[in-house]
Amino acid sequence: MKNMIGFFLLIILLTFLSHSLLPEEGMWPISEIHKLDLQSKGLEIDLKEIYNPEGLSLIYAVVNVGATGSFVSPDGLILTNHHVAYGSVQAASTKEKDYIKHGFLARDRSEEIPAKGRTARITESYRDVSKEVLSVVKKRMSFVERTKAIEKKMKEIVKKTEQKNPGKRAEVAEMFPGKTYVLFIFTFLRDLRLVYVPPRSIGEFGGDVDNWMWPRHTGDFSFMRAYVAPDGSPAEYSPKNVPFHPKKYLKIASGGANEEDFVFMLGYPGRTYRHRTSHYLAFEEEIRMPFVVDWYGWQISVMQKMGEKDRGVALKHLSRIKGLSNTMKNYQGKLTGLKRLQLTAKRQEEEKALREFIGKDKERKAKYGDILERVGKIYEQIREQAEYELVLDYIRRSVNMIYFGYTVYEAAVELQKDDLERESAYMERNFPQTKRRLELTLRNYYEPTDKMIMKEILMRAANLPQKHRIPAVDDIVKGGKPEEAIDGFIEKAYAETELDELGVLIDSMTKSSQKLKEMNDPFLKLAKALYPTYQKLKETQEARKGALDELYALLIDVKKQFLKKDFIPDANRTLRLTFGRIRGYDPADAVYYNPITTLDGVIEKTTGVEPFDTPQKIFDLYKAKDFGRFMHPELKSVPVCILYNMDTTGGNSGSPVLNGRGELVGINFDRAWEATINDYAWSEKYSRSIAVDIRYVLWVTQKYGGVDFLLKEMNVFK
Repeated sequence: MKNMIGFFLLIILLTFLSHSLLPEEGMWPISEIHKLDLQSKGLEIDLKEIYNPEGLSLIYAVVNVGATGSFVSPDGLILTNHHVAYGSVQAASTKEKDYIKHGFLARDRSEEIPAKGRTARITESYRDVSKEVLSVVKKRMSFVERTKAIEKKMKEIVKKTEQKNPGKRAEVAEMFPGKTYVLFIFTFLRDLRLVYVPPRSIGEFGGDVDNWMWPRHTGDFSFMRAYVAPDGSPAEYSPKNVPFHPKKYLKIASGGANEEDFVFMLGYPGRTYRHRTSHYLAFEEEIRMPFVVDWYGWQISVMQKMGEKDRGVALKHLSRIKGLSNTMKNYQGKLTGLKRLQLTAKRQEEEKALREFIGKDKERKAKYGDILERVGKIYEQIREQAEYELVLDYIRRSVNMIYFGYTVYEAAVELQKDDLERESAYMERNFPQTKRRLELTLRNYYEPTDKMIMKEILMRAANLPQKHRIPAVDDIVKGGKPEEAIDGFIEKAYAETELDELGVLIDSMTKSSQKLKEMNDPFLKLAKALYPTYQKLKETQEARKGALDELYALLIDVKKQFLKKDFIPDANRTLRLTFGRIRGYDPADAVYYNPITTLDGVIEKTTGVEPFDTPQKIFDLYKAKDFGRFMHPELKSVPVCILYNMDTTGGNSGSPVLNGRGELVGINFDRAWEATINDYAWSEKYSRSIAVDIRYVLWVTQKYGGVDFLLKEMNVFK
């Protein structure tokens, strides 16, 4: 009997321990991590070492570089993903210096080159400003007025904060739509430089074939360095600038991590949509994502074909292809996940239970009774003109020359307004970056490709139903056959425009409307014709946002009552923490994926043909078993990638994967195919994310790249 009691006690203890080892759903705002008992799960440091508003902590080592990166030395060395630095590497590449293909290495700091288009933000502080933001909302406001008033108030808070904190950057982030807002203050660094980038055959090994897949064998890492003026203040690039000295930098755990080790992550995840209704999920599944997958796939095929015989043309398209391919495959995974999990139907069941809860109380029914129905009616309107809005949106986004012309025309309109009344891109604080984006886009502009994309999107616009016509497109095609009219317009417009010249383009950004009219440029004329249509669409979308924000704020309130718990706000590119364990999973019947891949797998996958074309030197090192101190003692090889059950999404690319002591063991870069659904739902069963193992980063850097000095700078040899 005693043995039986002991047996049952053991079972209870093991059950308790297994549950205590499970992660929890959520990308936790830094302000909320005090609610977590991470020590019981494996954290060996105090929470204040992660975030301490009154002292130094790990958050000062984590930096937003478009995605996420980490300071790994006292001299501003940043470790992030190869694909995060990709655009800057491509911008620096030429036929003669193909840094994408061959990689880049600065043997000393004088050889480090600008990471064009790249800036860095370090979170310094935050505070809740919800009351201040919502103070401008009045009862009798229209939804458009409500949205505009909130946006203007957020801009006022940002401007006032930046005036009080010279050299800093501020941002008001909407945490719960229409409900809570937080002001963040950042150190903003504008001079980032490339230090070491491995060749594409390592940093992008597997390419689109392996993207969003496990097992993975990609060395997705790059090193950059942040610079400041000699006095320590943030500054634009200058040869006189000096390395930035971060308040905190990460220690490297050169021994890496092992299966079931506790790990956590700090980073800047993008957008998640877990608090949205079934109406939103159905719209994404049935309309928006299928449209984007189709449109991106068409563009990718065109750009790939255009670059087949000319590496110079291919280089212009590489970054754009990579971005479109990543989104397209992500959406394909989400669509598969939505169907497999029947997530929309499950959300509908949850809403049915919520309706029943609301209906049981007279006061609740009066306040919340029609929320879901009102949301549903808004989505009926969105569905009704979805194709029109999507085509209109991508006319401006996909065609470079239309993007140039519209940006120039809109700048002339916006610069006439007071700074706080302008669209964000044209405010004084953002205008230099807007011009820089134009410059980078023009650098990769290739006219034949742009013409083909313009023709396709205008043909799609010309085929829209009569009630959803775009007047500017109708003006092009009227009085003739659409294809012939569009062909004629395109040939004439591209022959006559001067906006494809950098000097003209940038100079035009500060010209008045009258001066632009005198230029008589066809793409400026087209922009002027499109402008009223885009303004009308903007008003419509602002009205929807105002209505939905009000409804979602109420929905969160009643869901808290129903579920008797608080919620973590959806990710919104603000600093978050997530945690879990190095752990495999079983994606299908009789299939189990181990959580660590090795160099053996790189060799096995190599075919000699892109994207599985490993450099010969890697083969030589492998054959010689020259693994140095980075060999896994049990696997007898160099670990390449690790898998874990943390809650991540886009924007977590480059996030540091940290062990229980707060030391760097990996760099997050992807999710498994089943986890593409993370934006809408998370599960311990299928949500797995992927990092390049720090041991592979160090091994490639030292043994393949011969860059010992970076390991010394990171104190690895200590």
